[in-house]
Amino acid sequence: MENGWMQRETSEVRTAFMQKVYAWMFSALLITAGVSFYSATSETIINFVFGTGFGILPFIIAEFALVYYISSRIDRLSSQTAKMLFFLYSALNGVTMGIIFLVYTAASIYYTFLITAVMFGIMSVYGMMTKKDLSSIGNIAFMALIGIIIASLVNMFLNSEALYWIISYVGVILFTGLTAYDTQKIKQMHTVMAHDEESGNKVAILGALTLYLDFINLFLFLLRFFGKRD
Repeated sequence: MENGWMQRETSEVRTAFMQKVYAWMFSALLITAGVSFYSATSETIINFVFGTGFGILPFIIAEFALVYYISSRIDRLSSQTAKMLFFLYSALNGVTMGIIFLVYTAASIYYTFLITAVMFGIMSVYGMMTKKDLSSIGNIAFMALIGIIIASLVNMFLNSEALYWIISYVGVILFTGLTAYDTQKIKQMHTVMAHDEESGNKVAILGALTLYLDFINLFLFLLRFFGKRD
């Protein structure tokens, strides 16, 4: 009797925790989508971004800095500050992603976003429901991510089309697998919610950021296959 009550309570805490993770993740995606569309249609923003001579590089550096700051100082930040910084990051990412509307047709971007949402949803549900330990995926994914980064840097000089497509295929596989792995890892962190709501909220924000990054990267790699240029 008592065990059944505890299991129900644990399940309710886990459900509430994951609802927060997904709610903040999708809120950030909406911000990114809105800002990216507005950036692509605003002559003022386009001139501001590309008129300095540095292009989107300062924004990319700022994004990396924000992700590092949130991840490394999450214990010292309040949950409200962490959430604000997360949404600020999603807005900055929207500015940099606005460029895809200048390169690809809007229809192909929306189509690719839908494909990404379906793939992400399937793998995230799998990560939630499976009893299989997916920790081995994390180790493989880390090595694959390092490989993609190195290969991408090398291809900036080689400009090899074959290497470009190899990186693209590996990228899709990598972030598809990471979606399931990260979902399972985040689900296992729900126990924090039962002891400290503030800490639990911060962990949920960190989880939302992780899944947001998985979604965005999967979308960008899929766009290489489905995006149609103007």
